[in-house]
Amino acid sequence: MTPRDALIAELTALILDATEKSPSGPALSADEPIFGPGTRLALDSLDALQVSMALQKRYGVRLTDSKETRRILACVGHLADHLLKTRA
Repeated sequence: MTPRDALIAELTALILDATEKSPSGPALSADEPIFGPGTRLALDSLDALQVSMALQKRYGVRLTDSKETRRILACVGHLADHLLKTRA
């Protein structure tokens, strides 16, 4: 398992825990959208706040720019890439 894959698994667990959601069917894929009414998790702005707070607590990462936050949180893969880039 690559470091990115491990981080994706860790982040998926964090998101599901922070939002108290559990997707039906197969596990979330790294590029599956997680926000919006048409997605399996159907996360909303309150969920985004909870995820942001969990990310800050666990990784010390603050997401402050709303446009950038929307892009980063679009899917777990984008979030993993952002964290790997900021850690480097």
